[in-house]
Amino acid sequence: MDQTDLKLLRIFATIVEAGGFAAAQSDLNLSLSTISSYITNLEARLGFTLCKRGRGGFALTREGQVVFEEAHRLFKSVHQYETKMRSLRNKLDGTLTIGLTDNTITDPEARKIEKTIARFVEQAPDVTLNVVTHPPNDLLREVVTGGIQIGICSFPKTVLGLRYVSLYSEIHRFYCGADHPLFDQPDDKIDIDEIRRYRIVGRKSWLGRDLKDFAIAHPHAVVSDMEAEARLILSGAFLGYLPQHYAQQFVDAGRMHAIRPEQFCTTSMFQASFDDNQQLEPITKLFLDMLIEDFGAERI
Repeated sequence: MDQTDLKLLRIFATIVEAGGFAAAQSDLNLSLSTISSYITNLEARLGFTLCKRGRGGFALTREGQVVFEEAHRLFKSVHQYETKMRSLRNKLDGTLTIGLTDNTITDPEARKIEKTIARFVEQAPDVTLNVVTHPPNDLLREVVTGGIQIGICSFPKTVLGLRYVSLYSEIHRFYCGADHPLFDQPDDKIDIDEIRRYRIVGRKSWLGRDLKDFAIAHPHAVVSDMEAEARLILSGAFLGYLPQHYAQQFVDAGRMHAIRPEQFCTTSMFQASFDDNQQLEPITKLFLDMLIEDFGAERI
């Protein structure tokens, strides 16, 4: 079996776990037409139909169910094989991929990650450390498909088969830009009804949390990262939530401030996520052990 087959099987497994093509779009970060073409290609390579799709909804065929179950066994076997080959060499080498979310570098709590990286590199100098930055849903997808060994983020949902270790919390407040009509209004003059008169930003991964205080069905703009949201708030045309540590630079410069900071405040828990269905490679376990020690988290 070549890498193309493995890639197609991982896409197929993600679709099944999500419950259909449309539901898997955010996890795969692919268009419906691209997803459909991948599955058609896989079916052609296998010689039979894997699933029914269309107006009647998504459903696996008998053959598709067998392929789904065998694919999971295959993924586990491949990973175990790679782990055993490395252990035979009795050497900490290879590549470790760590996934982070954007704009956490200004958070004092997150600085312990830098300490972990320094300790890890000192103890495993032959390991190539690959660090990538993705939005939360993309990080989850990459951990599920094996593209990332450890994802560190405030995850919007939990996925069966992944394990989560809580590291630290992040405070978010509701901000207004200097050019917004509410910027010079005292907090006691601003209530929820007043806020609802203006445009509110929703973060793609956290729409429910961003909007629930204001009882609006849809945001007036959607962003996938904090920098994009900050730009919209700084434009003076939108209101929205930001991590307090990230927004502080703009507050200090007089470019934005938090509206009713005690009322409009949420806390996000940052966690380390990894595949709990597979034996951890030595380099992955080493990094996790160091991360847990540095954050004082509960040991796994």
